[in-house]
Amino acid sequence: MRTRSSLGLAAMLSGALAATALVFAPGAAAVSPGTATATYDCGSWGGGGATLTATQSGTAATVTLTSAVKTPIAVGADQINATLTLARAGGGTRVFSGKKNPALAANQSVTIGPLSGTVASGDSLNSYFAGTALKMVIFGVTVNCDALTSQSPGPFVFS
Repeated sequence: MRTRSSLGLAAMLSGALAATALVFAPGAAAVSPGTATATYDCGSWGGGGATLTATQSGTAATVTLTSAVKTPIAVGADQINATLTLARAGGGTRVFSGKKNPALAANQSVTIGPLSGTVASGDSLNSYFAGTALKMVIFGVTVNCDALTSQSPGPFVFS
């Protein structure tokens, strides 16, 4: 009889410890909304709507952008060097950069990212209007894109 009581007590204590660990475990960082849209003008390369998808892990964040801009020629994987600047509420900017893209066929919409950047808890990031918002260098040719609209449904807010 005594063995069953000891086993029951041990099981109960283990369960209590596991529940306590879950309560005090750090929560995963999250960005909201995870996806937003904005409109960009890339000059002679065209323009239009773009979808931005953000992720966060602590202070590290990424943004992937799929735009209406189409590449006139095929581009191999990881051949577009890109910099995306987002305006920070309250002043300043956050920059996301990298040389990440899937292989793109000629006349295909450009997808770049994930572009990496650093954020702080509470950062609210939106379209950047004080200059070039998106810069892409493709085969040595620089393509500058200006944001024409704020993000919808709203800015990325990082936790």
